[in-house]
Amino acid sequence: LSPDCSFTCHYRCRALVRLDCSGPPGAGDEDDGNEQVLEKDTNVDEPSEWEKTELDQAQVEQRIKEYNSQINSNLFMSLNKDGSYTGFIKVQLKLVRPVSVPATKRAPSLQAGRPHPQGVKRRTSFYLPKGTVKHLHILSHTRASEVIDALLRKFTVIDNPRKFALFERSEKDEQVYLRKLGDDEQPLRLRLLAGPSEKVLSFVLKENETGEVNWDAFTLPELHNFLLILQREEEEHVRRLRHRYARCRQKMQEAL
Repeated sequence: LSPDCSFTCHYRCRALVRLDCSGPPGAGDEDDGNEQVLEKDTNVDEPSEWEKTELDQAQVEQRIKEYNSQINSNLFMSLNKDGSYTGFIKVQLKLVRPVSVPATKRAPSLQAGRPHPQGVKRRTSFYLPKGTVKHLHILSHTRASEVIDALLRKFTVIDNPRKFALFERSEKDEQVYLRKLGDDEQPLRLRLLAGPSEKVLSFVLKENETGEVNWDAFTLPELHNFLLILQREEEEHVRRLRHRYARCRQKMQEAL
């Protein structure tokens, strides 16, 4: 257990971990503190109306023209012959824990003259710099899970992709809203519907809490908030299922 950053690892892996814990705890966290004041009802806010919008081919083409006319860079969207489209999204990486990459140099053994234990792969762990951003060129049908995979490959991160989640971030009335994207959601489609404004919509990669959770460690307000999150996620899942079956039923009725 590191006294500065509280990073914990297995005793057999101590020699394989490289961390820069020289800074005092909390150093350089001013930006995070400011945003925490603004972030309220995180993960609880309902999706905006534009996130539920369905576009036909002509509307997609018109939206792309409007989008390209509003940007001041060469990161345009392009419509393909098959009806799909390509474009760029910018993702901010806000990771509070270190990530693991393949070791570039031979790590020292646990004890002089002793080899590494079998089954332990050499890796280096470090913190990504604050404010790290990455532009990705993706397709309209590229899923959120594929965006996470692409980001990890860009930075040669070898951690399990399930440790991370892609969030959409928006600002409204001096308040910041975050919503975790489902694995099958399409970030470029959301980018097109929202327009190029980063305040209306931006993407953030954060840690995804998985595994067993000690619910007794949370306060009553936090537990009530988690229940509300589960309720909203369940309602959204049911809404999508009903919408899918309603469209299928409509197509059948049209055929009849």
